[in-house]
Amino acid sequence: MWDEESIEGVLEKYRRAGKIVAEVRKRAASMVKEGALILEVAEFVENAIRERGAEPAFPCNISLNEVAAHSTPSHDDKRVFSNELVKLDIGAHIEGYIADAAVTIDLSGENARLVEAAEEALKAAISVIHDGVSTAEVGATIEKVIREYGFRPIVNLSGHGLARYMAHAPPTIPNVGQRGGAILRENDVVAIEPFVTNGAGKVSEGATVEIYSLVREKPVRLPAARRLLVEIKKYKTLPFAKRWLPRESLDIALRNLEAAGVIRSYPVLREAARGLISQAEHTVIVKKDGCEVITA
Repeated sequence: MWDEESIEGVLEKYRRAGKIVAEVRKRAASMVKEGALILEVAEFVENAIRERGAEPAFPCNISLNEVAAHSTPSHDDKRVFSNELVKLDIGAHIEGYIADAAVTIDLSGENARLVEAAEEALKAAISVIHDGVSTAEVGATIEKVIREYGFRPIVNLSGHGLARYMAHAPPTIPNVGQRGGAILRENDVVAIEPFVTNGAGKVSEGATVEIYSLVREKPVRLPAARRLLVEIKKYKTLPFAKRWLPRESLDIALRNLEAAGVIRSYPVLREAARGLISQAEHTVIVKKDGCEVITA
């Protein structure tokens, strides 16, 4: 599980990544203001992670209003923040060991309870985590808090494990109660990630794609695709942004690699009824009698 490294050595890398995420998220959240360029915030996040000795575990996600995830700006994005509900989702890794956290900023000032519901659901979930707890119990705890606020959890989004170079690894941490579930064990590293909506409670894929990841290496004939594959191999299996890549013949190379099954795309996820969505997230290390939050 730990690639022949000591457990404590591995956990220390997770902690270092978590500290970086916490620092960068706090600074980035203060930059989310009406009139600020979305692209500038995303680039600040990614560069600040690198400056602190880590690498982005995935492109900075900045999701507005009914958008839940997989939203990162394009290379020439001119959008600015307005009176919106903004989700800022950040991940960093040290040698592949990932920490992941998110916060919601309400620029409209009209969605305080929606934001609070996600934050309180996250707190409640963290309070029940310990060695031996079922992910079903964690999900039920999240759902209970969200419904007490009068909102719905997003049923097809979840928290997740964090493995080396795997931003979404088993186990799934549901945001609703369910039968069965996995058992969390001491030293497991997981991201707890409630999503809350005043809409239908489900997300569906939109048309916009700015994020990809490498699935498998295989020969491709198109020269531009071969050149691009060399470039993206450095991200291993972690997601990368289209804007991180050389622009020459980029669209055709991406289409070619995706058609060949070399990469996969991550379309933007939107609330099915266009309801507003809030999100809160921390990464924790499971302990015998509780958990250690490493992104606070």
